[in-house]
Amino acid sequence: MHSENPTEAQAEQLSVEAERKRKTRTNKLQKRLRREVGQAIEAFNMIEAGDKVMVCLSGGKDSYAMLDILMNLQKSAPVDFELVAVNLDQKQPGFPEHILPAYLEKIGVPFHIVERDTYSIVKEVVPEGKTTCGLCSRLRRGTLYGFADEIGANKIALGHHRDDILETFFLNMFYGGKLKSMPPKLVSDDGKNMVIRPLAYAREKDIAEYAELKEFPIIPCNLCGSQENLQRQVIKEMLNNWDKQHPGRIETMFRSLCNVVPSHLADTELFDFKGLQLGFPHGIVDPDARSEFRAESDEENQNGNGGVQTMERIDLLSL
Repeated sequence: MHSENPTEAQAEQLSVEAERKRKTRTNKLQKRLRREVGQAIEAFNMIEAGDKVMVCLSGGKDSYAMLDILMNLQKSAPVDFELVAVNLDQKQPGFPEHILPAYLEKIGVPFHIVERDTYSIVKEVVPEGKTTCGLCSRLRRGTLYGFADEIGANKIALGHHRDDILETFFLNMFYGGKLKSMPPKLVSDDGKNMVIRPLAYAREKDIAEYAELKEFPIIPCNLCGSQENLQRQVIKEMLNNWDKQHPGRIETMFRSLCNVVPSHLADTELFDFKGLQLGFPHGIVDPDARSEFRAESDEENQNGNGGVQTMERIDLLSL
């Protein structure tokens, strides 16, 4: 006679099935993120042979996922590169200092914990109730740039993803009057540091689910992440609503950031509108400039099957 009653047997079976589904979903997400990170690295030549990449780890889902995927890619990459994880301990009250070192030791990656009391500076400078994100970000960035020099890292990897890039684009357009975002790769103003964003093609919802499935020890930001009514949060909610109401719109908008036509905007420093003349292709006199010109024509609005590509119609009054 079986000692286990049916209820216990069923519970065990359900547990086994749930674990199987969890592993399957985790593997699927890892493959997707690995593919997207690999595509971004290749498209922007983010990582080259001999690079020492400083992976900035905040304790949030994005940086955990970035480190995880980069370590995964490192094992099979065609070029050798070094990874070193760095966390900036900003001395926020109640910050669990033991979590990150324990995790990083467990996964076996070289790491540094940099201690800088930027929290006190922010609280002293920023009036109560005002947004601390801007100053906090600048102080954090300056510290990390300097530390990259100290350890000889020639690349600094940040965990910004596709949604962050789009949010920044709309923030700059709505509040700053600029068509500007976070580039997947940039060099600092002084020319000393190169920043890369390997998650540039990855969706935040995929990263969030992956972090939950991998059970990363998330550390919430109690300094700026808990503030309400931030402009970025307003933009995030707008994009989330668009994603729910119009599936595919987010993908289309991100593609537009990778497909810019300067001649169809209005920046006189980006395109020589004054120099346009009749009698030349697209009005451009300089042959060298013509060779670099990206034209938008009727042919570009057709797909590979010869049919006209249909674009989503957006009601501007509903935005």
